[in-house]
Amino acid sequence: ARNPERSLICTTLIGCACFIIVAVGANRHSEPQHVSHLQRVSGTGGFAWVAESAISLHQDLNSGTDRFELGFSDSELASFSGHHIYSFRLLSGEDTSCLNLYQPKKPRILGTPSDFVRRGGFKFHQQIKKGKNPWELLDLDMEEGVVPVIGDYNSVLWILHLGLGKDLIIQNEFGRELRLRFVGLLQSSIFQSELLMSEANFIKHFPSQSGYGYFLIQTPNLNRNLNEVARILEINLGDYGFDVTNTTERLENYRAVENTYLSTFQTLGGLGLLLGTLGLGVLLLRNTIERRGELAMLRAMGFRQSTLSRMVLVENAFLLAVGILIGTSSALTAVAPHLITSGTVVPWGSLIVTLILVFGVGITASAVGVWAGLKIPLIMALKEK
Repeated sequence: ARNPERSLICTTLIGCACFIIVAVGANRHSEPQHVSHLQRVSGTGGFAWVAESAISLHQDLNSGTDRFELGFSDSELASFSGHHIYSFRLLSGEDTSCLNLYQPKKPRILGTPSDFVRRGGFKFHQQIKKGKNPWELLDLDMEEGVVPVIGDYNSVLWILHLGLGKDLIIQNEFGRELRLRFVGLLQSSIFQSELLMSEANFIKHFPSQSGYGYFLIQTPNLNRNLNEVARILEINLGDYGFDVTNTTERLENYRAVENTYLSTFQTLGGLGLLLGTLGLGVLLLRNTIERRGELAMLRAMGFRQSTLSRMVLVENAFLLAVGILIGTSSALTAVAPHLITSGTVVPWGSLIVTLILVFGVGITASAVGVWAGLKIPLIMALKEK
């Protein structure tokens, strides 16, 4: 209350810097440790592996006879017990994820098989019509030249600059205009690089794209040899350019780009916080110099210097704590709706450590200010008083 304008400016600067750090840190994406890749309502959809082949496969990888024709041995066939592989038709095109720096004009498209539609899974951010299984929206009957598709929310919004119910215009195999209408948007899924349409519509508009080039591998819950199945598939289908990737690893690759941008903003917030804490030390030094007569009088009356130092530090610590509290609570209030709907895991540990460091740096800067201010000779200060 001695100088409210000065105290308010300092507290506001600390609060704004804490707001940026906490709000940005709370939006960092990480897979919850308690969420298994086998859970269907997640970014992986309950699949352990995703695979692509350079040359399309025409065999059914769920059929023992077809796998035997592809060269799998009897012992290798036994390893597939309990596994199910969903095969998608693939139209090559441009990546629609954040890994592509340019806006794609001809996106990659997957022909979604009916057994995958019946299975369901993944977490939807938006859909044009509520239903028990949002994937059934791919089978909606629409006007001529319009095909329902599903994409990832981040890719559709930020890369394609479209949204739910909007149309992406491309050409089908016959050179006719085809309007891809988004009927559902997934939330942070492994499908950020492509769009999905029903297999029936895919065959209708791209009939020459025979065979399957994209695969999702579902493993049994108690399977302990996840890597063994991936190794067997890559060895036996190596001539087809078959490449298997862990679904969690693919999600992390997408999130790495977002987290890099978030880290940049956190760094900028850290610079602002550094200025705030240094300014707090300068503020305390100025306050101490302005009050040197008062402090000298207290010293002359018998107060110890350590007691006066604690008194001034507590005043400054109060301003610092209020700034951190206001900035942190405001940031958590701002991001609460996003955290509730997305289920994002907040890195509480790192945020708490950051705030503790902020408080520590602020107190250190204040202590330096107190030390410099109380070094003023007692007699000179009393004469000025």
